[in-house]
Amino acid sequence: MSAIRLLVLGAVRQHGRAHGYQVRNDLEYWGAHEWSNAKPGSIYHALKQMAKQGMLIAHEIAPSTAGGPPRTEYEITETGTQEYFTLLRESLTSYDQKPDILSAALGFVVDLDREEALELLEERVRVIEEWRTAVTEHYVPEDGPEQLGHIGEIMNFWVHSADSGAQWTRGLIERVKGGAYTFAGEGEPFVGVLAEGEENPYGTGETYPEDAR
Repeated sequence: MSAIRLLVLGAVRQHGRAHGYQVRNDLEYWGAHEWSNAKPGSIYHALKQMAKQGMLIAHEIAPSTAGGPPRTEYEITETGTQEYFTLLRESLTSYDQKPDILSAALGFVVDLDREEALELLEERVRVIEEWRTAVTEHYVPEDGPEQLGHIGEIMNFWVHSADSGAQWTRGLIERVKGGAYTFAGEGEPFVGVLAEGEENPYGTGETYPEDAR
């Protein structure tokens, strides 16, 4: 699974309709260019591809009175919305994913209702613990990584990562149970996107040919 599809679909969905530069600006605002493959070329490519696949509708917008080429604004379709929620749910529960997948899912977790989010996070803990049990049938962390030579440090790293991942997830579960954040159906959601023309304090400042569109 690639984080870029979830990130782009989620960003477009939050805006209602958005052009490529808005999506890019939002993802840079979230720092996604640092922890995922959400680079400008990947973002614009994903927008075009998902429009071809029927997940987004591309609207050609007339140029402004100031001149310049027309821009393409994208709007998520019912198919795109279904894909978005499928990716979101899978990304929250699957442990065999790169960190950018979980990071992308956390950015949109409040699009779910609180009860479902808790169920998915608890499932994530269960999957991590199941993975750890299977691994430690052959590797016993208490005996130290030296039992396998320096190669044991590889498994040592992954077991420690699993333990810290489970601990962090349990902490998030407790925060959500305690009422943290505004989930779907609970009221006015947190606005995590930039308004049209709003300066992005975390942007790269680099231009890209597609920015004109």
